[in-house]
Amino acid sequence: MRYVSASDAKQRFAALIDTVQREPVTIRRQNREVAVVMSPTDFNRLRSNNIKEFQRFCDRVSARARARGLTEEKLDALLND
Repeated sequence: MRYVSASDAKQRFAALIDTVQREPVTIRRQNREVAVVMSPTDFNRLRSNNIKEFQRFCDRVSARARARGLTEEKLDALLND
């Protein structure tokens, strides 16, 4: 991953856009990371992976809850209280 200063990113924005088509770029301001710029393809892949991971997490929690006796009726009662 490349790193650029915020001022370089501002001055060379067109080049930054070209670079992020190949790899994400981290932007630093005052020696700390403040942003990451990435291509729409990378962003969509990351978002898709996060959604899939969240769904797996929900499935695990749901399976444990069912194993401990949580039913739809009990869940409705809990949520309505």
